[in-house]
Amino acid sequence: MLKTIDSEKAVEERAVGALKAILNEVPLIKLRGIELASDGHVDILARLSVSGKRHTLACEVEMDGQPRHVRVALLQLRSYMAHVAGDATPVLIAPFLSSQSQALCREQGVSYLDLEGNARLVLNGIFIERSVASRPAVQRRELRSLFKPKSARVLRAMLRGPARNWRLAELAEAASVSLGHINNVKVGLLGREWGGVSDNGLFLSEPNMLLDAWRDAYESPAGQHVSFYTTLHGSAFDDAIRRVLGVGSEKGQAVLASFSAAQWLAPYGRTGTQYLYADEAGVRQLEVALRLSNPSKGENIVVTIPKDEGVFLSAVEPAPDIVCTDPVQTYLDLAVAGERGREAAEHLRHTLLKWS
Repeated sequence: MLKTIDSEKAVEERAVGALKAILNEVPLIKLRGIELASDGHVDILARLSVSGKRHTLACEVEMDGQPRHVRVALLQLRSYMAHVAGDATPVLIAPFLSSQSQALCREQGVSYLDLEGNARLVLNGIFIERSVASRPAVQRRELRSLFKPKSARVLRAMLRGPARNWRLAELAEAASVSLGHINNVKVGLLGREWGGVSDNGLFLSEPNMLLDAWRDAYESPAGQHVSFYTTLHGSAFDDAIRRVLGVGSEKGQAVLASFSAAQWLAPYGRTGTQYLYADEAGVRQLEVALRLSNPSKGENIVVTIPKDEGVFLSAVEPAPDIVCTDPVQTYLDLAVAGERGREAAEHLRHTLLKWS
C-alpha cells in the first residue's frame, strides 16, 4: 500500500492519469469514475462500463517495481480478490515493471500497467497489451551501478560458482572490495530476485538472468587503448606470451582477453589480432617479449590498460603459463565485439557458463 508522503502521492496521481489514458483509448470501455480506495486493501478503484456491463478494476500502486516488491504486492491483490472483491479485475501499477516483473503478474493472473507505457489489461473479453523499449533513467542508473567495476568484481566471483553460499566478509575479501560494496550488490541482487540469502550466506538464484542483464547493459572497461604490430604468430607467439602473462604486480600485469582468451577457453575461430589487458608495466613487458613495433604495418596487437584492476584479479590459467580473463569477462567482451564476437560469446557460454 502507498504511504502518505509526497513522492508516493505523486506516483498515485500519475497512476490515475495513466489508467484513464489507456482506458479512454478503447471505445467499448466507458470510465464511470476513479476513486481512492477507502477500505485499506488497495489504492485505486476504477468503475467501468465494458460493452454495457459494469465492472471494477482494483488497483495496487507499488512504488518499487522490482520483482521482490512485486511479489508481495501480488499477494496483497490476490488476498483482496479472495476476501473482498472477487468479481473485480486486479491490476498492479508501478513506475516501471521489468520483463521479469511482468511475467510474475501474468503467472498470477493479474493485469498490470506501468508509467513507462507497458500494459496488459484483461477484462470482460477485452485484451489490451502494450510493450515499450524505454526504461526510466533511475532504473538505468541502478542497473549500471550494479555492473560498475567494483561491483563487477563481486559478480564475477559469485558467477564462478553460483550455487555457493557466501559470507559477506568472505566475499568482500575474495573480490577485494569493502563490505559496503558487498551490501550494495546484495540489495541489487535480492531486489531483482537474482540472488537469495540462506542460513549459510548469499547466493545466486538466477545466474542466467543476471548474466543476460549484464550482457545487455555491458560497457567495455574504461581505460587507454594502445595498438602494436608483431611479426610473431602461432607457436612462436604462444611461447613469447607465456613469459609475460600473469607476472607479479611489481613487474607488471598482462592477461589475454576477448578473442585471444576465448581461443584458450572455448575455441571457436581464430582472428588475426591478439587482445590483452595490461597495466603500464605490463605493456612494457609485452613490448620486449613480443618485439612490438609501431602499427604502421597494420595493427595485430590491441592492449587495453584498464582503470580498474578487477579483470586481473579474476584471471584464470587454462593452460600452463597462459593467463586469460575469466569466462564471464571473456563472454562480456566478446558479446560487444560485433557479429563474430557474439557468435563466439554464445559458443563460450554454451561450453562454460551453463547453469540450471
